Amino acid sequence: QVQLVESGGGLVQAGGSLRLACAASGRTFSSTAMGWFRQAPGKEREFVAAISARGGNIEYADSVKGRFTISRDNAKNTVYLQLLSLKPEDTAVYYCAASVTSSISRSWAYWGQGTQVTVSS
Repeated sequence: QVQLVESGGGLVQAGGSLRLACAASGRTFSSTAMGWFRQAPGKEREFVAAISARGGNIEYADSVKGRFTISRDNAKNTVYLQLLSLKPEDTAVYYCAASVTSSISRSWAYWGQGTQVTVSS
């Protein structure tokens, strides 16, 4: 089992920034690919970013490329998502996910409770 706890969400004006964190426990974090997803009201959950176990491979959704940065600190069992140049359309609940593989894949087995990000115009 893996437990994931997100933090760092909040209310910010358009153009502002936030840094989300996801603390993991219960599985060898350093051998697990991690991802961030988001779900806006009335929409399906969508992929935002992912990072392989050792950080060598990173993927982003086109909508956040150049604005968001995913990183991880395996010594702290934590994955981060830096959000810059935020737009109102970035408003969503952001979820952390853990894979069952070390490489980025579609096998997201564990999910956090989510943290709300609200961007005002």
